[in-house]
Amino acid sequence: MKCAVRTTELRLAEPLRISRSTTTARHAVGLSVEHQGLHGHGEVVTSVYYGLDTASLHQWLHRSSRELARFPDPETALTALTDNTTGGPPAVTAAVESALLDLAGKRAGKPVHRLLGASTAPTAATARTIGITTPARAAALATRLAGQGFTVLKVKAGSPDPEDDIARVRAVRAAAPRARLLLDPNGGWSTYAAPRLLGRFAELGVEAVEQPVAPGDPEGLARLAARSPLPVIADEDAVSFEDARRLAGRVHGINVKLAKCGGPGAALRIAGLIAGSGTDLMLGCLTASSLGIAPAVHLADRARWTDLDGHLLLAHDPWTGIGGDDGTVRASARPGLGVHPSPELAEAGVRP
Repeated sequence: MKCAVRTTELRLAEPLRISRSTTTARHAVGLSVEHQGLHGHGEVVTSVYYGLDTASLHQWLHRSSRELARFPDPETALTALTDNTTGGPPAVTAAVESALLDLAGKRAGKPVHRLLGASTAPTAATARTIGITTPARAAALATRLAGQGFTVLKVKAGSPDPEDDIARVRAVRAAAPRARLLLDPNGGWSTYAAPRLLGRFAELGVEAVEQPVAPGDPEGLARLAARSPLPVIADEDAVSFEDARRLAGRVHGINVKLAKCGGPGAALRIAGLIAGSGTDLMLGCLTASSLGIAPAVHLADRARWTDLDGHLLLAHDPWTGIGGDDGTVRASARPGLGVHPSPELAEAGVRP
C-alpha cells in the first residue's frame, strides 16, 4: 500500500471562545492510503490542548505510512492495528484507522457503518456549539440555528463571572425555546461553585452539563455527578478506556472523541464497556473537516448525545458528504466513509 500525507489549513467562520482558549484556525493533516487504484482517507487536526502540532503529526503519519507499506491490504493492516496501535498519539491512530476503514469499505463495496456492525446508515440530530459571547450575539445565533433546523444547542460556559454564562443561556433559551440545551464549561468551574451553578442551570432547562470542573480529579467529578440535579458528562476526565472504566456507572455520560480515545474501534470498546452501567455515550469532536468527522457519524446510532458539528464551524470545508447544515448529520450509504474532496483538493491530486 502507498501512502501520502498532506496539510490543509482550516479557518473557522468566526472565532470560537471557550473557557480556556479562543480558536480561529487549525491545521488538518490528512493521510491517504492507496491500494489497487482505490484510496482511503483519514484526518488528524492540530490541538494545543492535546499537544498535537503540525510537525509532530507529520512525523507520526510518515512513520505510520512506512509501517502500512509492509501490509498487503487494508484488512490485514486493520487487524494489526487492533492488536498494536501506531505507538503515537491516539489522534494519529484514529486517523490511520479511519483511512484503512475508508479503503476497506471501498474494496468491499460497503459503507463504514456496515463494517462496524450497523445495518442502516446512522443519522442523528447534532448539537451546534455557541461559544462564549454576549447574550445578544448568542440569541441571534440561536435564532438563526433554530430556523435552520437545529434542535440541540450546546452553549459554552466558564466565563470569569458565572452570571455572564447564566445570561447567555437565558438569552439562548428565549431565542430557541424548543431547543434542547447542553452546557459545556470545559472544566471552568471551581469545585466550590459547581453544585450551586448546576442547580441554577437546571432551573433554566439545561439538559446536561459536560465537564463542569477542572480535569484531574475523576473521583471528585463522580461525587459531583452523584448529587447533581443535571446529568454530568465527563469529557476531559474521560480520555482512555481505563478512564471510562473508572467512571462507568458514576457519571451520567462520557464524551467519546475519536481523536482522544484512538479511533472507531476504541470508541466501540468504550461504548460496550458503559452499556447498561447507567452511563450514556456522547459522541464529540474537535473542529475538523467532514473527513475528520465522518468516522464518528458512522457510529452515531450508538450515542444518546451527538455533538458532531466541527465541520459546520469552518469558513470552508474541504470535504463534503455528512450533511449537518439542517441540524442532522447523516452517514453515507456509499462505500467507505462516503466523503468527497473539494474541487481544490481534487486539483491538488486528492482522489475520492
